[in-house]
Amino acid sequence: MANVELKQVVKRFGKVVVVPGLDLEIVDNEFIVLVGPSGCGKSTVLRMVAGLEPITGGEISIGGRVVNHMSPKDRNVAMVFQNYALYPHMTVRENMGFSLKMRKHSREEIEERVTEIGRILELTPYLDRKPSELSGGQRQRVAMGRAMVRDPDVFLFDEPLSNLDAQLRTQMRMELRKMHLRLKTTTIYVTHDQIEAMTLADRIVILKDGAIQQVGTPIEVFEKPANVFVARFIGNPPMNILEGTFRVLDGKRCVVAGKSTFPVTEGKAQSLADGAPVLVGIRPDSIKMGDNIKKLPEEWLCSGEVVVSEILGGQSHLEIVIDGDNELIAEVEGRVVAHPGEIVPIGFEFDRMALFDPETSNALL
Repeated sequence: MANVELKQVVKRFGKVVVVPGLDLEIVDNEFIVLVGPSGCGKSTVLRMVAGLEPITGGEISIGGRVVNHMSPKDRNVAMVFQNYALYPHMTVRENMGFSLKMRKHSREEIEERVTEIGRILELTPYLDRKPSELSGGQRQRVAMGRAMVRDPDVFLFDEPLSNLDAQLRTQMRMELRKMHLRLKTTTIYVTHDQIEAMTLADRIVILKDGAIQQVGTPIEVFEKPANVFVARFIGNPPMNILEGTFRVLDGKRCVVAGKSTFPVTEGKAQSLADGAPVLVGIRPDSIKMGDNIKKLPEEWLCSGEVVVSEILGGQSHLEIVIDGDNELIAEVEGRVVAHPGEIVPIGFEFDRMALFDPETSNALL
């Protein structure tokens, strides 16, 4: 069992506290993604698990063994870095087999393992080439292969795709997902790219200032963000956040935001008192246009004035003003040709609306 557990892990650099006390349990074979803005401590957490960075306090265990004072080579983890870190004078075959050679494996065993992993990663034609003769995507696969040949308990990835172009990133995400499905090895992956997080993770850990904001499946953190930070960080475009007041009008629960009135569906924020201040969260993709508004209740429909629109292949992004004072970003299906100043009918999936406490920024359940 290669579960990984962090108990009240603290990291300080001098007087600066980077990780104030992190608790996280990663189960065997799970693909966990640590995500957050630059400087949030995600790479530091990864390096502490690897043993490349000593912890200031707390406890880290891998497979039930406390590894606080173990050297990196004794933890049986394999790390893939952002910059590949390949030996330029060695062939792909030699790069991939180097760690096994250092561990005194036989030549036959090394050759067998390198050949097997080369086949899995489709590197067989390149085994006798030098890194300088490979593309960026091929070099990244070699770095992955070098980690895979060791058959580690845990894979650690530190933003491995950030140096690749958009097309290669998409291709390599698929490779990583296939690799995990095939090997079923516990994986901790660090990125600032939420698309990588949403597509790769079994669970996402969202960090801010070294503290966990939320842990959940990609759908959970997208549809039910724990606070405003998560709501704005996960999703592109980010969630629309409006200031409002909870009201009960004619017996119906709603939020009044400026000149707009949004109905609150059953089961949401039951404890709110009439007149309580709230923040309203509306996902851009929950704003509908065209034929998609026909399925929505009439009270969920209105109109808005287009400020600007962008066509992005099969989707369109529009900035829309409703009731003259609330600006919202909408993400709608299809190629929507709309001109600034045009009034367009829109609808909202208000059952997906989120409400937050303005003081704590936490979600109101």
